Amino acid sequence: MAERIHAIIKASAPELAPKLWYGMPAYAKNGKVLCFFQPATKFKTRYATLGFNDVANIDEGTMWPPAYALTDLGPDEEARIAALMKKAVSEGE
Repeated sequence: MAERIHAIIKASAPELAPKLWYGMPAYAKNGKVLCFFQPATKFKTRYATLGFNDVANIDEGTMWPPAYALTDLGPDEEARIAALMKKAVSEGE
């Protein structure tokens, strides 16, 4: 799953720099971690997590999820992640 997430992020937000962040795959913009992938095995949980830090432009009104649980990656999830990544790296309004 991490390899597929990496491919989606590199295709939809190529300006992000991959790095390790607390032992997890992460992606930075201008030196700041924008998003990270936490495998389910990291903390022995039932789902993996794709999380966003405050530098990501994913705001929607006054409340939005900073992380998304993933149990599988199909075409719908891949498209949603690609859209989130494009929004996250945009300059906002």
